[in-house]
Amino acid sequence: MGLFSFVKDAGAAIFGADEDPTKMDAPVKPFASHLRDHNINPEGIYFERKGSHLKIEGEVPDQDTKEQVVMILGNVNGIETVEDLMVVANAAGVSTTAGAPATAGADATPEDWQADTYTVQPGDTLGAIAQKLYGSAGKYMVIFEANTPMLKDPNKIYPGQVLRIPAES
Repeated sequence: MGLFSFVKDAGAAIFGADEDPTKMDAPVKPFASHLRDHNINPEGIYFERKGSHLKIEGEVPDQDTKEQVVMILGNVNGIETVEDLMVVANAAGVSTTAGAPATAGADATPEDWQADTYTVQPGDTLGAIAQKLYGSAGKYMVIFEANTPMLKDPNKIYPGQVLRIPAES
């Protein structure tokens, strides 16, 4: 299980005009649709929303998908914390959980994640982030690819967005 912190008012707006994302009873249907929009099948993933807190449960096929689900939904406008209770199906088809509760943000990462996280600051570009973290601005595509399908364009990131930062290879 992991508890992840995000910037509540920085992210994709997936709620319609008639849906207040800060209400306790905000609908959860947009979360499944948002995952589909990012080419992730939400079947078997369950959402429980209470205000700005989102709890995600269910089974995902691999660790990469698990991390993508948390990052995509955590970067939704109105979500401040994501409680990850998803399990990863291993090769034998048995569900497993890994890691202990952790807070992710600018420089923290849960034990079971394959990538670190980074919170985008005003003026950041993927090249500048790559320069800071990898020592080479040319490695910006490593960050971009780790955040697809959430990112559609390497030139379109925004302050407060939390990105996956894979280990340097």
